[in-house]
Amino acid sequence: MSFGNADAWVAHFENPHRDTWQKPDEVVTALGLEHAMHIADIGAATGYFAVRLARAVPQGRVWAIDIEPDMVRYINRRARKLGIDNLLGLLGTPSDPLLPAPVDLVLLVDTYHHISDRVAYFTRLREQLRTPGRIAVVDFVPGESPVGPPPEMRLAPEVVQQELVEAGFVLQQSLDLLPYQYVLIFGVVP
Repeated sequence: MSFGNADAWVAHFENPHRDTWQKPDEVVTALGLEHAMHIADIGAATGYFAVRLARAVPQGRVWAIDIEPDMVRYINRRARKLGIDNLLGLLGTPSDPLLPAPVDLVLLVDTYHHISDRVAYFTRLREQLRTPGRIAVVDFVPGESPVGPPPEMRLAPEVVQQELVEAGFVLQQSLDLLPYQYVLIFGVVP
């Protein structure tokens, strides 16, 4: 599946109906953000979460990472249009988000299942977290639902936990906020 044409994906990713099941404001609140945090939104697409994160950390910085150049272009244009100076879209690669500086939090929404060689990816990413850095994964539960990827693309939360434990993380919280998704928050193993 190609996500290369950002303008074509806006209607899907920014659909107001998404707010009813994705509950972005509740998710952002549950992350317990502080005003000066540095955050990476990996797989940011059109900035659905990145814009909210940037507004939640007005003295901080949000890097909206995507592997599609057109998504990065769209996010940067959107940030300028909205006057959000602490949001910057950056191009990552499938094997490395290429963060420009260490971050306090990494958020992956509907993205984890797209990453190949996840243990290696998150092992590298662990080195780019500040202490005490966290990773929050929001992804679709296995099975059918009215939204989300096909069932064969979905990963059980136990798989995510196992892979991130292998990469040097520990599950800190599992939040029951969303009807079709899990929210898992991991910290770095001391």
